[in-house]
Amino acid sequence: MPPPSDPIRLPPPRFSGPVSLEQALLARRSTRAIARDPLTVDELTQLLWAAQGVTHARGYRTAPSAGALFPLELHVAAGCVTGLRTGLYRYRPLEHALAASVPRDLRAELCRAALSQRPVERAPVVFLLTAVYARSTATYGERGVRYADLEAGHAAQNLILQASALELKAVVVGAFEDETVRRIAALPPGEEPLYLVPVGW
Repeated sequence: MPPPSDPIRLPPPRFSGPVSLEQALLARRSTRAIARDPLTVDELTQLLWAAQGVTHARGYRTAPSAGALFPLELHVAAGCVTGLRTGLYRYRPLEHALAASVPRDLRAELCRAALSQRPVERAPVVFLLTAVYARSTATYGERGVRYADLEAGHAAQNLILQASALELKAVVVGAFEDETVRRIAALPPGEEPLYLVPVGW
């Protein structure tokens, strides 16, 4: 497993596909029946880009961000991805790369922290969306917390719509023990977990 300073470059995302936005919206459902079958790195990269990918030379992303302050962080607990070692990774949007952070399969631990919701353990990948509220509150005061939470909703919706377009299944999970997830994912002080999103077939 490479150290966090050595990013894993991801294949470039594609910007067109066979499924229209309208079709993805129509097909989108929260699905807890997720198989253990693996995802590919190409599928993973598309999901990461949809949630927090860069879409402009000035660093703007797929989800709107108040003041372009980007308080969100996106992690992926990879349990079964062809061509990627098991572990927790942090997405680096500007580089479109992954940085390894915890070198083991965390899905079972995250499942227990999420009140034993089985999709968190079964899905080949589980996305963890977090917020560093200080990035927003430094400019907007306490209102910055709301802006970061809104942004997390935008990013999660992008993620599950991309899953729908790829004919994958996903469910957003908000019921979990914050402190336990924080410990499992080795989050630094000031970074708060907001969503778990298991995705798979």
